Amino acid sequence: MFDVKDSDFFDMEDDAFDTIVEDDISFNGSIKMQKPFLIRGKITGKIETQSDLVIDTNAVVEADIKADRVLIRGKVKGNVHGEKLIFVTASGSLDGDIITQKVVLEPGSDFSGKCTMVKK
Repeated sequence: MFDVKDSDFFDMEDDAFDTIVEDDISFNGSIKMQKPFLIRGKITGKIETQSDLVIDTNAVVEADIKADRVLIRGKVKGNVHGEKLIFVTASGSLDGDIITQKVVLEPGSDFSGKCTMVKK
């Protein structure tokens, strides 16, 4: 994986997340939280967190997302606003617009949308 500053959440263990949506869970609605969030299941709606968001390899998310840092290993359909970083891995797919300070699209990742880089 590339060496990216602010990417320590790649190595976060399950116990570092206050909330985990497991792969047998489907949720439809709005989620708002302040702590790290890991998604392995399916979410439709809106996600807002003031911390890190990890969308794991088999996760399917159809939602607009706002988070501090976003790691996408699974599939996302919706606009993603990452205050500091959006990282789409080789297994990740994003169909939507990006707004962030830093963006990384690994070779093999799938991205369809518009990317806006902002400076703070």
